[in-house]
Amino acid sequence: MTDTFEQALADRVGAMLDACTGCGKCVEACPVTEPGGVTAAPRAVIEGVIDILRLGTGSEAARNWANACVMSGDCVRACHYGVNPRFLLAVARATMAKAKSPASELRKRGVEAFRLVNRDVTYLAKMQLEDDLLERLGQMADGRASLGTGAAPARPDFVFYTGCNVLKTPHIALLALDIMDALGVTWQVMGGPTHCCGVMRLRAGDTETFGRVAEATIDKLSQGKSGQVISWCPSCQVQIGEMAMPQIEKMRGKRPFEMTPFMLFLRDRLAQLRPLLRERVALRIALHRHPGVTGVMQAAEEVLRAVPGIELVELHQPAAGLMSNYLAVLPDFKRKLYRAELDAARDAGVDALVAVFHPDHRELCAHEAEYPFRILNVLEVVGASMGLRRDDRYKQLKLMQDADAIAADCADLAARHGLDAATSRKVIEAMLADQPLPLRGG
Repeated sequence: MTDTFEQALADRVGAMLDACTGCGKCVEACPVTEPGGVTAAPRAVIEGVIDILRLGTGSEAARNWANACVMSGDCVRACHYGVNPRFLLAVARATMAKAKSPASELRKRGVEAFRLVNRDVTYLAKMQLEDDLLERLGQMADGRASLGTGAAPARPDFVFYTGCNVLKTPHIALLALDIMDALGVTWQVMGGPTHCCGVMRLRAGDTETFGRVAEATIDKLSQGKSGQVISWCPSCQVQIGEMAMPQIEKMRGKRPFEMTPFMLFLRDRLAQLRPLLRERVALRIALHRHPGVTGVMQAAEEVLRAVPGIELVELHQPAAGLMSNYLAVLPDFKRKLYRAELDAARDAGVDALVAVFHPDHRELCAHEAEYPFRILNVLEVVGASMGLRRDDRYKQLKLMQDADAIAADCADLAARHGLDAATSRKVIEAMLADQPLPLRGG
C-alpha cells in the first residue's frame, strides 16, 4: 500500500507512461484536436504529453491538446494498453499549472472556484424549493441525510450521489429519487458542496487538496455499507471513480465501493421499469448526446425507447465532451455545435430536444423560447410515463430573461430561507449568463 495520495498519483502516472507505446491512437480518436489547435502528428502529440509528465516540458501541440480536453472519453476507448489518456491529460494540466504558479496561488484558485459553486448551488436550490424538498435532497442546514421509502438507516440499498450542480435544476434530482421509490429500492442521498468531488481543486492544479477533498467525500459515500453508489453527475463519476478512486484503492488495499451512473442503473432494471411506464407520452424527440461516460447515452436511448408513444429521431450531429459545460474551453466550437443541433432538431420536426445531464439542460432550456420544440430532461419523459411530475422551476425562471422578474418571483422563498438580496442578484445574473449560445434577438 502507498502512504499518500500524491505518491499514489505519481505511481499511477508512472505506470501508465511505462505502458504507453506512443502509438497516437488516443490523439487520432479525439474529436477536438482541430478546434483545439492540435496540428502535430498524433505520435508527436502523445510524446509531448509524456514529456510534460516526466520532464515538466512538452511541445506546443501537447499543451494545446491538454488544454483542449473536454473529456469525451474517445481516447480511453481507443487505447488497448491499459492507459487512460484523459487522466494523463488532467495530470498534465495540473503539472503545467504548478510550473506557472506557487502552491499557495493554486490553493487560492481552487478555494475561490469552490466558493462560487457553493454560493450558486445553495442559493438556486433555496430559491426554488421549500424545506421538505430541500430535506429530501439532503440539503438541510443541520446536515441530516435523507432516507428513501422504507429505508433502514443502517443499510439502504444504495447511496445516491447527486454531486453539486444538479441542485441548480432540482426537479431532475427529485425525479431520480421518485423513480427509485417507484422501483422499490431504498436509498440515502448525499451531495451538494459538503460532498465535493474535488474537481475545482484538480482544475486549479492543486492535486494535494484534490486528494484530501476526494478522499473525504469517498469516506462519506462509503457509509452506506452496501458497497454500491449510484451517481447522477458524470463529472463526479469521472472525478471520483476515475481520477481519485484508484489512488485511494492503492493507499488502502481495497476499493471503497462501486459507482454506477444513474442511467445505467435504470437500464439494468429495464424489465422492472417497463410495467411502470403506463402512460403514453406521444412525443417525437431527439437526444442531446455527450459520450464521456461509456454506455450512458446508449442506456438513455434504450430507456426512452421503452416509453410508450416515444419516437426517437437521430439528428446525425457530432457528440463531444463529458457534458456541455466541459466544452467551455472551446467556446466557438461549442456555439457551432449547439446551433447546428438546434437547427437540425427544428428541421427534423421534433417535439422535444431531450438532454440527460443537468448542465445541458441549464444551457439549452432558454432556447425553447426561439425554437418550435421543448427542451426536456430524460427523467421528465420517463417520469411522465410513470405518472411522476416535478415542476421545472429553473426553466420557468430562465425563460423570463429578466433579473428583476426572477428576483420578484423567488422573493418569498428567498426571504423564508434568509438569502441575502445582493448575493441573490449575483446568482440570478450568473444564471442568465449561463448561456453559451446567445439567444437570437438578445
